[in-house]
Amino acid sequence: MEWKTHGERQVYTNQWVNLCLADVQQPDGSRCEYSIVRLRHLAVTAVVNNHQEVLMMWRHRFITDTWAWELPMGLVEDDETPEEAAAREVLEETGWRPGRIKPLIYAEPASGITDSQHHVFRADDATYVSPPTEKNESDRIEWIPLTEIRGMIDRREIVSSGSLVGLLYLLLDEATR
Repeated sequence: MEWKTHGERQVYTNQWVNLCLADVQQPDGSRCEYSIVRLRHLAVTAVVNNHQEVLMMWRHRFITDTWAWELPMGLVEDDETPEEAAAREVLEETGWRPGRIKPLIYAEPASGITDSQHHVFRADDATYVSPPTEKNESDRIEWIPLTEIRGMIDRREIVSSGSLVGLLYLLLDEATR
């Protein structure tokens, strides 16, 4: 059952988001105008050290007025690959330079309304370089034991989809080794 697109028009755009209306035909033959949020893609990194701890940031998200732990993440710029964005964001947001970055998992967190792609990576080591250059990203940066992640998720101390997807896959990967 495939939907068919007969056209799309942009109704708002800025450097972060494009809001569009699409003329779509549903599988039953009916047509409607469908709202689409087009976003720049996201790079997320789970940096794990040799003590089985993951590098995380405690931060406030004003849109939902919540405090929670997150993995370093950010938008992929036009002139970089997702891997390059992942390494840049870790360094900017935490002050740690990740070692070799490898793909962990790919996700589309809300594909019914947005085309956002989340490229989640893993780095198995990092070197501290300096304090973070991004001063508005987090209140604390800590290495959290992987054994504590499940409880933190259960207590809603980790709620961002990019972080959840990466951490849950990381835990699954660790459990099957």
